[in-house]
Amino acid sequence: MVELPGLIPRRAEALVREALSDTRIVLVNGARQAGKSTLTRLAAGDRAGTVNRLLDDPATLRAARDDPTGFVEHDGLMVIDEIQLVPELLRPIKVRVDLDPAPGRFLLTGSSRVLALRTLPDALPGRMEVIELWPFSQGEISGGPDRFVDAAFRHGPTIDHSSALRRRDYLERAVVGGFPEAVRRAPRRRTAFFDSYLSTLIERDVLELASIERHGDLLKLLGLLAGRTGGLLVPAAVANQSGIPRTTLVRYLELLSSVFLIKSVPAWSSGQTQRAVGTPKLAFVDTGIAAHLVGQDAARLGEPGGAAGPMLENLVVMELARQLTWSDERARLFHYRTKDKLEVDAVLETPDGRVVGVEVKAGATVRTEDLRGLRNLANLLGDRFVAGIVLYTGAQTLPFGAKIRALPLDAVWHLAP
Repeated sequence: MVELPGLIPRRAEALVREALSDTRIVLVNGARQAGKSTLTRLAAGDRAGTVNRLLDDPATLRAARDDPTGFVEHDGLMVIDEIQLVPELLRPIKVRVDLDPAPGRFLLTGSSRVLALRTLPDALPGRMEVIELWPFSQGEISGGPDRFVDAAFRHGPTIDHSSALRRRDYLERAVVGGFPEAVRRAPRRRTAFFDSYLSTLIERDVLELASIERHGDLLKLLGLLAGRTGGLLVPAAVANQSGIPRTTLVRYLELLSSVFLIKSVPAWSSGQTQRAVGTPKLAFVDTGIAAHLVGQDAARLGEPGGAAGPMLENLVVMELARQLTWSDERARLFHYRTKDKLEVDAVLETPDGRVVGVEVKAGATVRTEDLRGLRNLANLLGDRFVAGIVLYTGAQTLPFGAKIRALPLDAVWHLAP
């Protein structure tokens, strides 16, 4: 359990306010219980004439379904929470913003990927900005700047960081994750939250997107996927292991991604080599959920045979994914793996082709073989390779050649440019 102040500032709040200043419709999309309602209330709080519509309220939900056109009539900003519950509202919203193209007309939230809804009006995406809200970042929890991406590109291998945290501290953070309710709870109560969260997600949110006859298959699949965290996501292999037909499995994976449980990290390729593997890697949006599904607490993760490596990799990869939504560098997130099994856990590439490679190690020492993937990437890219960084559970920064450094893992949320 972490002692938190009453209200933790979210990085995304500034993004929402900025979008409302020049965009007609702003959608805050993200996992259930990630804090979307609180965020939108704060972002819209100082605007005169704001109307809030909470579709979780049964009376409000009936009104929206009975008269979608009348429901969205309002001259100021209208905040509509959980828009995926009444996708019929999207077309009259489109009509309203076409009649009055002033910015800041609608602020929507959704717990599933609204852009994937079949009922989404074709022209709505051009009028709407989508901002993803993740569970708390480690920087939001502990007060760090959360600017590792910008620091790495700006300073390359000259960045330096020391830490008092040790391996067990990082594993504790991994099992807690970032959901506000999980962060605030003691371990036993956190387990109850995760059980309830997953049950609600499958019984409600997944069923809003598709008809699932056998809910048990989804829970079974989630446990199987958690054991593959950080591994290549090969549907045929998962189908064979789970007994779920491949076409059904692909559909399930899309649904689990749509409700922000899992994320697919695409493979990186320079276009200059045929040795790169094109298969994406699997990540869980919240590492606490993944650790819960494999049934391991911090102590068990750290034992021989525990899942410390995959969980710490997942923690870092998802921290980087969060930071890319607010970083100054407009980088994209990939992984890199060759047919010879040289790999880099995270590859960050900017539009102008500069690359930072990040490898994650659960140990407090870094070995020469841990650097093979980064060195391969550096040789392949030449001057485009800005830096290779090994994040490990040791205490200090260590040099390993011209552009490669080992840094304590909490550099991800403590470094700033």
